[in-house]
Amino acid sequence: MTESTGNGGREYDPEAEHNFPDERLNSVLDEINSDPEITTYLKAQNVNAVQRKGYNDHGTKHIEIVRNRALCLYDLLKGGDVACNGAGDQGLAEADEAVILALAATLHDIGHVVHRDDHVYYSIPLAADLLDRFVPQLGFYDTEEAVRLKAEVLHAILCHHTEEDPLTTEAGIIRVADALDMERGRSRIPYEKGGRGINTLSSQAIENVSLRPGDGKAVLVEIEMINAAGVYQVDNLLKAKLDGSGLEEHVRIVAVNTKSGDQLVERIEL
Repeated sequence: MTESTGNGGREYDPEAEHNFPDERLNSVLDEINSDPEITTYLKAQNVNAVQRKGYNDHGTKHIEIVRNRALCLYDLLKGGDVACNGAGDQGLAEADEAVILALAATLHDIGHVVHRDDHVYYSIPLAADLLDRFVPQLGFYDTEEAVRLKAEVLHAILCHHTEEDPLTTEAGIIRVADALDMERGRSRIPYEKGGRGINTLSSQAIENVSLRPGDGKAVLVEIEMINAAGVYQVDNLLKAKLDGSGLEEHVRIVAVNTKSGDQLVERIEL
């Protein structure tokens, strides 16, 4: 059993058995979590997003959620025999697929330190500089491998929040994982402070998001809502990011209204 099926796809457990080689990933995660430059970026990127623009969290907690769910999503896809092409196209090893995901998930929002608006385009040069320092110190990669790994990480970062189509499975995973941080009050669609508009109401409506093996598809994303307003988040956030991700054939989304007596929407599949 993989950790993705054991905990609802919420957290990646380095000690669990996985559907992919995880030793290299686990070493990289330790390095990420102990790197002072990376950890400072994750705190600093919330200043523009939250304090100055009034958006929801894009800092350390968001990154932890996206990275965990990207790795759980990847584990389920691998368990469903869905092939990744990013690392392979570059001549990298299967073990590097998860490394690409971990680095891209960690660095995808650092452009917020420059500005929230168009932040993804600022994330690219900042992440590129950081990767030039960080990847060689891991001890796994020679110069050519480090460049190729960097290329795949940057591609995944770019495609998480732009019109550019993901060209790799790894980039599609990051795109969808970013939207999976949508539980109560954490939606990626900005909400109005103190207001009662649809963004605010719908962002409070998602009670739980879980990932597990699907029936006929590699992944089932099951979303528990406490009222029908949550459909707005599911359709305008998660479904929108799944479309064009390259994962459409492998991911099934089911949203269930768990509140007794609210019959407007009981269950919807997208």
